[in-house]
Amino acid sequence: MKLYFNIEYHAKPGEKLELLIDEKDSANRSYMMFYADDLWKCEVDFFSKSMVYKYQLKDERGNVLREEFVQHHLNFSHNYKEFLIFDEWNNKNFPENYLNNKILRNKLSQFIPRKIAVLKKHTHVFRIEAPIYNPNWEIVLIGNTASLGNWSYENAIHLSQTDFGIWEASVDIPEIQLIQYKYAIFNQTEGKIIDIENGENRSTIPNLQKDVLQIVANHYFRFKSYQMYHDAGVAVPVFSLRTENSFGVGEFSDLKKLADWASKTSLGIIQVLPINDTTANYSWTDSYPYAAVSVYALHPQYISIESLYFSLPNELVEEYQAEKLALNSLDLIDYEKVISAKWKYLKTIFTIEKEKIYKDRNFKKFIKDNEEWLLPYSAFCVLRDKYKTPNFTEWKTHKKYIAGKISPFFSPKNKDYDASMLHVWVQFQLHKQLKDALDYIHRLGISLKGDLPIGIYRYSVEAWAEPDLFGMDFQAGAPPDQFTEIGQNWEFPTYNWEAMKADDYRWWKNRFKALEQYFDAMRIDHILGFFRIWRMPISATQGILGYFYPAVPVLFDEFKARHIPFDFERYCNPFINDEILWKYFGEETFKALEFINKNSNGNYQFKEQFNTQRKLVDYFKDKPEDISEKLTSLCANVLFLTEEKNGKTVYHPRFNAFKTESYQYLSDGERRSIYELYQDYFFKRQDYLWKQKAMEKLPVILNATDMLICGEDLGMIPDCIPEVMDELAIVALKVQRMPSGNIPFYNPKKAKYLNVVTASSHDSSTLRQWWKENPQVTQTYFNQQLNQQGKAPDDLEPYLAEIIMKQHLYNDAMLAIFPIQEFFAMDENLVNPKIDNERINNPAVFPHYWRYRMHINIENLTDNLEFNQNISNWIHESGRK
Repeated sequence: MKLYFNIEYHAKPGEKLELLIDEKDSANRSYMMFYADDLWKCEVDFFSKSMVYKYQLKDERGNVLREEFVQHHLNFSHNYKEFLIFDEWNNKNFPENYLNNKILRNKLSQFIPRKIAVLKKHTHVFRIEAPIYNPNWEIVLIGNTASLGNWSYENAIHLSQTDFGIWEASVDIPEIQLIQYKYAIFNQTEGKIIDIENGENRSTIPNLQKDVLQIVANHYFRFKSYQMYHDAGVAVPVFSLRTENSFGVGEFSDLKKLADWASKTSLGIIQVLPINDTTANYSWTDSYPYAAVSVYALHPQYISIESLYFSLPNELVEEYQAEKLALNSLDLIDYEKVISAKWKYLKTIFTIEKEKIYKDRNFKKFIKDNEEWLLPYSAFCVLRDKYKTPNFTEWKTHKKYIAGKISPFFSPKNKDYDASMLHVWVQFQLHKQLKDALDYIHRLGISLKGDLPIGIYRYSVEAWAEPDLFGMDFQAGAPPDQFTEIGQNWEFPTYNWEAMKADDYRWWKNRFKALEQYFDAMRIDHILGFFRIWRMPISATQGILGYFYPAVPVLFDEFKARHIPFDFERYCNPFINDEILWKYFGEETFKALEFINKNSNGNYQFKEQFNTQRKLVDYFKDKPEDISEKLTSLCANVLFLTEEKNGKTVYHPRFNAFKTESYQYLSDGERRSIYELYQDYFFKRQDYLWKQKAMEKLPVILNATDMLICGEDLGMIPDCIPEVMDELAIVALKVQRMPSGNIPFYNPKKAKYLNVVTASSHDSSTLRQWWKENPQVTQTYFNQQLNQQGKAPDDLEPYLAEIIMKQHLYNDAMLAIFPIQEFFAMDENLVNPKIDNERINNPAVFPHYWRYRMHINIENLTDNLEFNQNISNWIHESGRK
C-alpha cells in the first residue's frame, strides 16, 4: 500500500518533522518529511492492516526538540491500495484526551466496538477521537456539501465507535469544493442533535483521485465544559475506615461499605492513601504509609480475618471477638495491638491449613504470576523477622541481595520455606480481598484512586534487591514551607535516574502496572520529584541542609565574577561567635562549649566528633535532650552547601541563607551579592534543566499506564512544573488554603478543567482545626473567600462548611474530592466532639503516628438519609453526575 502523509505544523527555519512508525519486533522506521503547500508530507510503503506511529520535531543537528506523547492508530481497508492521510499533531493536553483512561472505561464497561463499511466509491473516512461518558450520546458529522447534508441536522452523518473513544464514518463526497464540517453530539434517546462542537469550522480538501481513500484524522472533539466528565469524591485512608465488622482498623472489605455510602451521596471517586506494606519494626512508627518495605506488597493490617476462606479454630473465636470489641471501641488506631493480633491469627490459620493452601491452584498461579517481586519480598520478611530489623546491612546473612542465594526461600526443602509461604499466602489473600472490594466498587459505578509515594523506604526490598537504582548515600525530603521552618527529611534514598533510564524505566513501568490492578486513577505524591528532588547528605537530619538535585550549581568562578570574597570556612561551615552562642544558649552557653572549639580569630567551630547534625543526634540518642536541638540548629548556620561533581566541588546556597545569623555578620556588599546569587539559583537558572529532566522520564513512564494521573504539586513550584503537567495531561491539585503566588487563598471558582480541587489534604489540619489556628487568617477567609459579613464565629459552623463544599463543587475542575472529615463538618450531629482526633498527619512532626479513625461507623453514615440526599443533590446540581 502507498500512504501519503500530510500534517500542518508551524516549524522554525532549520527545523523538520519526522514520521516514526512503530514496528513491534524491530526498531522504529523513520521518514523525514518535506514542506510543500503549507503542509509537511512524506510517502510510505506499508504492508499491514494497521499502523501505530507518531511525529517528532528535529533541529538541523538531528536533536529532538518536541515529540508526540500519544501515538496515532490507523486501520486500512483492503478495498484501496493508496491512502491520503491528513493528520493533526496529537497533543496530550487536550481536555478530551484525559477521558481516555480507566475511569471512563469502567463507567462504560458495556462498550462494544462497531465496524464501518468502506465502499469502493467512498472518497473520505472521517476519524475523530471523542471519549464520551454519556452512553446515550454518539458523534455525528455535518458539513457544507450536499453529501454532508448542507449543514442540516436531519441529514447528519452518523459515526461508529470503532474503538474506545474513536469514532469513524466512511463517506462519498463527489463535490469539487473546499469541504467545511463540524462534529456534533447526537442524543439517541431524544433522536436529535443536542449540541455542536466549539470553535471554527474544520476543513479538508476534495478527493479527486480514483482508487485513493482520503483519511481525515482529527484530534479531538471540542467539548464544552458541561459535556466533559466531572466527578466528586471522598478521600479517606483505608486504615481510617470504621465499620461494625472491622478489627480496630479499616480493612479492604470495608471499602464496600464506603462505596455503599458514596453511592447514596452520588460520589463517584474514592481516594485512599498508599496501601503498601510498611512493616519494618512492628511498632507504631510503621504506621507511616509513605515508607513501604515493598512497592508491590499490600499491608497485612488491611486483611479481614473473617473474610478468609478458612475459619478460626473454635478455641480462638472467643478471644478474637473480645479483641475485636476492645479494638473497635478505641477512638484512634492502636497500630501495635492490631498488627500483633492479626499476625497471631494468620499464623495459626496458615499452620493448620497449609497443606490445603499449598495445593490451591489459584495460590500456585498467584505465585507464578508474581514471583518476580514475591520471592525477594518474602525472603526479606523472613530475614527481617529473624534478625529483628529491616536494616539489611545489620543482618548476619544475605546482607547483599544475590538472586541465586535467595531463590531457595521458595524451595520446599528449605528450612525457611513455610515462613516464606506464610507471607506469600497473606499477600494472596490481601490481593483477593482488595480485588473483591474493587469489583463491588466498580459495579456501583464508582472509581478507586490510589496514592503513589515519590520515595522508597531506605530499608525496603527494593533498596536491598536493586540498590544501584537508588542514591543510597543521600536522603530525600522537602525544603522549608508553611508546615515546617526546618524543612522535611523523609530519610528515603534518592533515585539514580541515569540507571533507570538505561533500561527504559523498567522499574517504574512495573510499579505502575502493579498499581493498575487496583486503581483507576493515581495521585503522584510530590510530583516535583520527577523534576528535581530536595537532597540531603546522610550527615544531615534536617531538611534545611538540603539542595536541589539535579541543579545548576554555583561554581567557584561565579564568586569571583560577583566580587564575593569566597572563604570556604566562613561560607560552608557553621559561623559561630560569642553573640550567636549567647543568642542560642543564653545562660547555658557553658554546656555548648563541650561541643565546640575556639579558633584563633575568636570564633568557634564544632569539634570533629560533633561537626554534623547526624553525629549530634547519635550522641544525644540515649541522653537527655537539653541542648541537642539548639546544637543541631546551630549546625545549619551556613551560607552554602557543597557537592562533589565530576571531581570538582560545587556549591548550593542554603535555603533562606539570608535569614541566617551567618549572613547578618557579612559586610553590606557581601550580603547584597550573595542575595543576588541566591535569587538567581532558586528562581532563574534551574527551570530549563528541570523541564528537560522531567520530559526525559515522565512521558515514558506515564504512557505505560491508562490510569488517570493526578500530581500533588504543592510547595515551592517553579514555572516549568505547571507547563509540563499541562503538556503531559497530569491533573493538578488545588488546595484552597495552599495557594501558589502572593494571594491568601485559592479561589476554586477559577479552577480549570485539568484540576482536582479540595479544601484540605491529609497533610493539613482539617477545616475545623484550621478555623481555630489563626483568628486573623480565619476572619480574612470568612469575609473575603466566603463573602460573609461581620465577625467570624469561633468555630466552623456547619453552614460555613456547606458553603465551602459548594464552592468546590460548582466550578469547571474535573474532580472535587473532600476528606471525609469535611463531610462530617457539615452536620452538627456528625462532627467529632474530639476535634484533635481528626488530623491524619502533621508534616512538622517526624515520626508521626498515623492513627486517625472515623468516629462513627460507615453503616450509620449510610443510614443518614437526609444528610446523604443533600450531598447527592449538590453533586447533581453542580453537574458532577
